[in-house]
Parts: sequence; structure tokens; C-alpha cells
Amino acid sequence: MVSANREMAVYCFDTLVAHYSSQDAPPPAFDEGQHPLFVTWKKLVNGGEPRLRGCIGTLEARALINGFKDYALTSALKDRRFPPIQAKELPYLECTVSILTDYETANNYLDWEVGKHGIIIEFTDPDYNARRSATYLPEVPAHEGWTKMEAINSLIRKAGYNGTITESLRKRIRLTRYQSTLFTLQYSEYVSYVKETRGSPPAV
Repeated sequence: MVSANREMAVYCFDTLVAHYSSQDAPPPAFDEGQHPLFVTWKKLVNGGEPRLRGCIGTLEARALINGFKDYALTSALKDRRFPPIQAKELPYLECTVSILTDYETANNYLDWEVGKHGIIIEFTDPDYNARRSATYLPEVPAHEGWTKMEAINSLIRKAGYNGTITESLRKRIRLTRYQSTLFTLQYSEYVSYVKETRGSPPAV
């Protein structure tokens, strides 16, 4: 099984740096494969807890090299929750790459473990008769300190439902659980890696 690794996070930084410097990113140092994946950017602010700056990925299998290239930029520049990341923010960034595995259909909306499973919910919005869906990666509910119920309620909102959350709505959720491997790299670690392996720092 392929696990998320340093080289994948390096490639995401390479891709973002290349975007700002209008160059091509160096070729990746990991093997091709087909997996669902996510790229998460966080920013270190005043020595505090890193703050989310973008997180986008795909729940469908994608070719890893193109997938990380696409989602490194999409999550940095096109996550509608945040303004695009600017080049001057690079030194404060950390990148987490996730590869998703072990998809399972849950028996009900509570049939998963906080800290172990990522969750995908799908349901029909009773007010608009519209299909809605959303996901949280495994680390999100644990990091937020949520119970399963709190995570589900938050995910219903993330999916775009604005009505009253009732138990009957929760019971109509189709929940898929999954697991992931992840690797987090800070910009300073990326710079050290590039100096070590390429002989000079990244050209920003």
C-alpha cells in the first residue's frame, strides 16, 4: 500500500513555489499510483496553532503525480473559504498530504471512530430536495475535540444544509468511513530538504 510521504509534500511545495516563480516544478521523487488524495495548507501565525489556509482533494482515485500537482495549487489558491495564498506567506506554511484508504459503508451515522476514520456523509436536503455531501479527514474531529454527534452536525452544515438538524435527518445520512496516511512538512523543513538534495535553496 502507498503511504503519504515527505517527497509528496515536497512536490506540493515545489508546485506552489514554481507557480509563484513562473517556472516548472522539478520532477517528483515518488512513484506513480492511483489513490484518493488531499492537500492541506496551514499557516503558522505568531507562534500559535497553525491555521487552515486551504484544504481540497478528491474522494475518487487520481494519478498521484497529477493529483498532487493539481490539488497543491487548487487548495492554495482556490479554496473559496479563504483568500488565495500569496508568495510572501510561504515561510509560514506547512503542507499536509493525505492518501485515503479502506473505504467502508457504515451501518449508521455513528458507526465510526474519532481519530481513526475520515467520514463522508450524503443525504437529501428535505427543504430543497437536493443531494448534499461533505467530508472530514480523520484528523479533523479529533483536532477539534468533537464528539461523533458534534462532528456529524458540523458536517451537515459544511454540506450546505441550513435548516434545523433533527435526529430523523441524521438517521437518513449515508455515511462512508475511510482511513488515511498523512505527512506534514513545514516550509523550513522543505528548504532544508531542497538544499540537501539539490545543493541550493528553492528559487522563490
